[in-house]
Amino acid sequence: MRDVTAVIFDLDNTLWDVGPVILRAEHAMLRFLADRYPRVPELHTLESMRDLRARMALEHPTMRHDFTWLRTEALLVHAREAGYPESMAREAFEVFYRARNEVALYDDVIPAFARLSGRYRLFAISNGNADLGAIGLAHYFERSLAARDAGTLKPDPRIFAMLLDAAGLRASDTVHVGDDPDADVEGARRAGIRPVWVNRHASDWPESLARPEHTVASLAELVTLLGAGN
Repeated sequence: MRDVTAVIFDLDNTLWDVGPVILRAEHAMLRFLADRYPRVPELHTLESMRDLRARMALEHPTMRHDFTWLRTEALLVHAREAGYPESMAREAFEVFYRARNEVALYDDVIPAFARLSGRYRLFAISNGNADLGAIGLAHYFERSLAARDAGTLKPDPRIFAMLLDAAGLRASDTVHVGDDPDADVEGARRAGIRPVWVNRHASDWPESLARPEHTVASLAELVTLLGAGN
C-alpha cells in the first residue's frame, strides 16, 4: 500500500475500548444526579434512561446521528419530569462528557501514530462524540469529522465524501482504518476508499459482507502494512 498518502481513523473501539468508558461516564453522571438532583435517580435507572434515548432516536430519526443531542434532550425530559430546571441537563451532560473523554488508549496507538505522523496525512471520522483535544490526540490529526457535524452516520458514504472534499483528498490515495465491518469497512468501500479492518479480538467476519482485502490485529500491523515500520 505504498501509494497511500492519507489515513483516516475511526475512534471508538479502534483506538480505545469504548464500552467501559461509556459505562463509567454514565455512572459518574448518575452519582452527580443522585447528589444534586436526587428525584431523577429515584424515578429512573441507567437502563430506563437508555430506553428513553433509544425511543428518542426512533422518534427523531433526523437526529439519530447526534449522540450529544440525544443525551441532552433525554436529560431535559428527565429534568421536566422530576420538576428540576432545564439547566440540570447541561450540568449532567458535562459530567458525563468529561468522563466520556477519559479513555485508556490501546498500547499500540501512540507508537503507531509516532510512526505514521509526518509520513501520512492523518484524519479521523467517528460516529461518536469523543473530543480528541480532551483525549490528547488532536495534534496527530489534520482534521476530524464527527457524525453530529456531518449530519449522518457511517456507513453513509457522504460522511467520507465530506472529509475528502474538505481536506482535498483523493479516495484512491486514502485508506480508512476501523473496527466495524459495516460502518468502517463497508462504508469506506461505498465511498471508494480502501478499508483496513482492525480485528483486535479475532472476531468472525459477517457472512453478509464481502471480506476486506486488508485485516490487521493491531495498529502495529497497520504500520507494517503501510510500509512505515522503519
